[in-house]
Amino acid sequence: MSSDVIPVAGPSITDLEVAYAADAARNAWFENHAMYNTRFETLFAETVGVKHAVSLPHCTAAIHLALAARGIGPGDEVIVPDVTWIASVAPVDYVGATPVFVDILEDTWCLDPAQVEAAITEKTKAIIGVDLYGSVVDWPALRALADRHGLFLLEDSAEALGSRLNGRPAGSHGDVGVFSFHGSKTVVTGEGGMLVTSDADILARVLKLRDHGRPPGDRFFLNDEVGFKYKMSALQAAVGLAQMERFDTLIAEKRRIFRQYADRLSDVAGLRLNAEPAGVTNSYWMVTIVPDAAFGLDKFAIMAALKEKGIDSRPFFSRLSTLPPYAKRRDSLRHLPAETVGDAMAARGVNLPSGYHMSEDRIDRVCAEVRRIFA
Repeated sequence: MSSDVIPVAGPSITDLEVAYAADAARNAWFENHAMYNTRFETLFAETVGVKHAVSLPHCTAAIHLALAARGIGPGDEVIVPDVTWIASVAPVDYVGATPVFVDILEDTWCLDPAQVEAAITEKTKAIIGVDLYGSVVDWPALRALADRHGLFLLEDSAEALGSRLNGRPAGSHGDVGVFSFHGSKTVVTGEGGMLVTSDADILARVLKLRDHGRPPGDRFFLNDEVGFKYKMSALQAAVGLAQMERFDTLIAEKRRIFRQYADRLSDVAGLRLNAEPAGVTNSYWMVTIVPDAAFGLDKFAIMAALKEKGIDSRPFFSRLSTLPPYAKRRDSLRHLPAETVGDAMAARGVNLPSGYHMSEDRIDRVCAEVRRIFA
């Protein structure tokens, strides 16, 4: 990408990540093959406030393993948000279950607990809530629903590492939490994910299923069921460990980036940014704007205008129910009204450049163009 183009995302890589990766390449073999994975998992679990963490090749694998470990399959329904990245929902199909879409809240862009409750049937076995763009789901409300109906509660915190609700870290509110370390995320390993839980039974199932269905520690290839191959390499874990050792600095930087955007755009009438309701600390993975309909601009027009000035951006996630894989699946769509709260965000929302490369000068440049577009 040209040096005068501002990318939409980017990691913070220092000599520490480089040194750990080089050491893993030299030494993480033989009896030391898990040295970095173990350290990464231990520090991650401590940071999130859970008992166990399992490093994986991506967050999608974590969701897949969580559903499989709980025994969710054909004939079961899983309630999911209508507006999110497809990776949050695709694993429901992997296990043969049916996703049931419900609407989101206008302020946090996360699952609406009232809509979740209305969608529960005798077939419902799980709820997947997504902490979208650093916002946090109303987990106490969903926890109450899950307990009342005996449902599995999965917290997709791929985009919310470092966020908190009532003092508790994102990822610690569900029976299982999952995270992404994609190169655009708050903490990166290139590709990669983590599953966290304090449930020993779920942990045991996950460890077996992720290694082709053989018990942990098996050295004789005596598989007793068909599983998957979901493991993270030592090189990725080494980079992840270095990132987590810098965790507080990274979260502070994300919040600095958002604060500077918010300060510069606070007087633009009709423009909403990420919310931080009472009790929430938002890690602001992606700084996001949602303009009022009165401007007459959809997200693609806004992105095109920014691109003309050398500013990369991303569209707010689409309503999954409108995409070809789901648009004709009546069982999945039955609870959605003709008009949803998610329509506005999906139609007009745009993610502004939010990576660690965003200096104050670059934020000034982006905000000047945003102000021009909505002048």
